[in-house]
Amino acid sequence: MPAATELPHPDRDALELSAVLFALSDPDRLEIVRQLRDGPMDAALCHAVDPTMPKSTKSHLMKVLREAGVIRNDPNGRFRVLTLRRDDLDGRFPGLLDAVLGVTPEP
Repeated sequence: MPAATELPHPDRDALELSAVLFALSDPDRLEIVRQLRDGPMDAALCHAVDPTMPKSTKSHLMKVLREAGVIRNDPNGRFRVLTLRRDDLDGRFPGLLDAVLGVTPEP
């Protein structure tokens, strides 16, 4: 099996508030970000709110987060590691992540 390929990520200066807010507006994407706030995680271990969610949907959620610049999705051998881009987001939009992650999810 071939190694995972590098995916494109926007530069810090290219991050747009509207794209970041859109990415964080979905409960499943927000749950992924909450799981990453304590550190990087293997993409296979990261899960959205619904454990029965199809793999393709989960991949799309991660793509939206990556393209908005909220997470990094980097190859690690045949696997992928997800990392929250906290430094980039805090540098570009100070306080945004703390405000969004401080909100308790609805039951």
